[in-house]
Amino acid sequence: MLKNKELIERMTLEEKASLLSGGNFWNTKPVSRLGVPSIMLTDGPHGLRKQGGKADHLGLNKSIPATCFPTAAALANSWDVDMLVEVGRTLGEECLKEQVSVILGPGLNIKRNPLCGRNFEYFSEDPYLSGKLAAAMISGIQDTGVTACPKHFAVNSQEHLRMSIDEVVDERALRELYLEGFRFAVTEGKPGSLMSSYNKINGAHANENQHLLKEILVDEWGFDGVMVTDWGGNHDRVAGLIAGNHLEMPSAGGVTDLEVIAAIKDGIIPEQLVDERVDRLLSLILKSEKNKQQPTQVDYAAHHQKAIEFAKHSMVLLKNEDNLLPLNRNARMAVIGDFAKTPRYQGAGSSLIEPTFLDNALDALLHKGLTIVGYGQGFKRFGGRSEVLAREALDLSKSADVVILFLGLDEGSEAEGVDRADMNLRVEQLELLDRLCQVNQNIVVVLSGGSPVELPFEPQVKAILHGYLGGQGSGEALASLLVGESVPCGKLAETYPLFYQDVPSHAYYPGQERTSEHRESIYIGYRYFDTAKKPVRYPFGHGLSYTTFEYSDLNINGNTVTFRVKNTGTVAAAEIAQVYVSKKVSRIFRAEQELKGFQKKYIQPGAGETFQIELDDHAFAFYHIGEKRWVVETGEYEIRVGASSRDIRLSAGCIKTGQHFENPYAEQLIRPYLSGAVEAVSASDFANLYGKPLPAPLWDRNVKLGMQDTVAQSRYLGGFGRVINGLLMMVRKYYLWREEPIKANNVYFIQNLRFQQAYCFSMGKVSKDAIENLLILINLGLIPGIITLLNNKKERSHVQK
Repeated sequence: MLKNKELIERMTLEEKASLLSGGNFWNTKPVSRLGVPSIMLTDGPHGLRKQGGKADHLGLNKSIPATCFPTAAALANSWDVDMLVEVGRTLGEECLKEQVSVILGPGLNIKRNPLCGRNFEYFSEDPYLSGKLAAAMISGIQDTGVTACPKHFAVNSQEHLRMSIDEVVDERALRELYLEGFRFAVTEGKPGSLMSSYNKINGAHANENQHLLKEILVDEWGFDGVMVTDWGGNHDRVAGLIAGNHLEMPSAGGVTDLEVIAAIKDGIIPEQLVDERVDRLLSLILKSEKNKQQPTQVDYAAHHQKAIEFAKHSMVLLKNEDNLLPLNRNARMAVIGDFAKTPRYQGAGSSLIEPTFLDNALDALLHKGLTIVGYGQGFKRFGGRSEVLAREALDLSKSADVVILFLGLDEGSEAEGVDRADMNLRVEQLELLDRLCQVNQNIVVVLSGGSPVELPFEPQVKAILHGYLGGQGSGEALASLLVGESVPCGKLAETYPLFYQDVPSHAYYPGQERTSEHRESIYIGYRYFDTAKKPVRYPFGHGLSYTTFEYSDLNINGNTVTFRVKNTGTVAAAEIAQVYVSKKVSRIFRAEQELKGFQKKYIQPGAGETFQIELDDHAFAFYHIGEKRWVVETGEYEIRVGASSRDIRLSAGCIKTGQHFENPYAEQLIRPYLSGAVEAVSASDFANLYGKPLPAPLWDRNVKLGMQDTVAQSRYLGGFGRVINGLLMMVRKYYLWREEPIKANNVYFIQNLRFQQAYCFSMGKVSKDAIENLLILINLGLIPGIITLLNNKKERSHVQK
């Protein structure tokens, strides 16, 4: 039943097709004749990125000032659903002021591998934590009347060739890992819109994937919102409409509207299907227009204070030997490191926010009245040795009781469109730390970055405080935690491996050309490390405090888990208790344990609090690929309560009666998965798990390129393609030379584009004919291509006469 039936009946076919594609880069098309307005969709997810002038998808052009909150990677460390609701509400208020109807966020893709360039925008390696936090943030945004648009649905796990890569993942891993967080986001957060990802999933583009968009999202989860393409994510507009897409963004200059009209006239799709898609979009537009009529004022100073508080709760104390923190105010301190004065507080790309204020830790520490003997930059931010900077830092450190050393990843290390090359901090930072350790034994490292790094220096330093990417208030937040005005309470939402080679997907990541094979299946993050009993630098859920906690009195009643936590220290603080479920003996392969509940409570010194956590329907279930449903295996389970996945304080067994099922796996065919030893799974073993032959992983070098191929592929087809790619690499080197890493990384964005997207991103300014002509030059070579184009022009001229 159409909600806007009368209005739709008055629309022409051309108006309907047009409404389902963007009017420009950020707005939907109006239907002025019928009073249907245009609404704005714009970037988040940790602040409002509304561009007042020239629009782009790369964070190159300026946006209006807005509060830059901690990124999702930081917010996840709070494990605080109430705080995430408040983050969402605060974001929504700023959207209302700027007449923005839909904010593109939160991002909740699973962190499969630490090198993914966009990990800073995502919550966690765990779907339960990701989904619960995303649902909370969505609820907060939509409390204001603004529509949230969680992204990227689904399996967007690498940036390299993200617009064309085929994520090859077995159905069980797909359901239990990559979709489970979205299930929570959709069923609990109830977003009014959802964004599909660029990539393919098991051979089908996300935006055309009926298994995802119809069978799971709508039929199983009951999603009733608007499905939006990622910007330029349309592949086949008609196939997208059939699968469940509603809105193509941005404008394609009317090119794809003609495809929809032709498909209806040719009987490929019924007009009723388009009516249904239009109806859903109209409901969103009309609701948004009503909300925009409410005037909203924003107190940006108050929002900045909120940003500081959110950052405090999101930072993680990783190490604190000899209780060096909080700092002794009487001690003489040296502040070293470029990040102390010029903070690294957000990522790069479409989430790049223009902050309303910006704190830095150096100024904040000076304002705390500490005895600071001086500040030294210590190293060049973007690499390159400087003995002058290093010597200045060493001299300062010799005269100090404590060194506060700010290290981290620079702006070029983490960005949309490009994955990291390794898990290392820059060598100049590590060399400086080694030299500082020789002159001062009391070193506090303050880290900045949105994803794990190797920490070979961990045994050498006394304390490590990880600020992640804490937003515009991160400087004040760090200083407050360092001096003890606030107590650290964050816990890691991802595992910190000792070395990158320990990551289970390291041998398969990223997929290089056509496919990205998820050979590790369900074993990512702590699911792998805890199953394989592999040592880690810091486990999932780890985080220290300036107090201590004692756990007791575990009781399990059905699906209700209760226990007590007492603050055995001297300061009030919050504790995040985590509940893991483990199957004692299983007929199928399973991870050692999985997070199925958590709760955060503030506890006064000497006091205790009762924690009560309800386990949901999926807490004991796995996804049965044969029966295509979630199944609870009968038998004994262990409920584990801990301060991290490796710090289990309480445990108790329970018996669950489940459903009868046939084992969907033949043991001899999936042997690596039974032990969790998935670091070197062969193609044949993965194919056995996948259930069908694996698609070819590499491009066919002998096939001429078409609209769905990438600019990067052109380097294999003659001199002209190599020239194009060579020029792009020269541009990248030029920007690196100028220390403009964000612009340098965007060269990869261009190389990863499918040719079709060139006219989509230009909103029709670059014509389809122009791209087809470029492909002729690439496929045939420059001289034969020019001759062919001239002949084609003569033939067209002759036909016209």
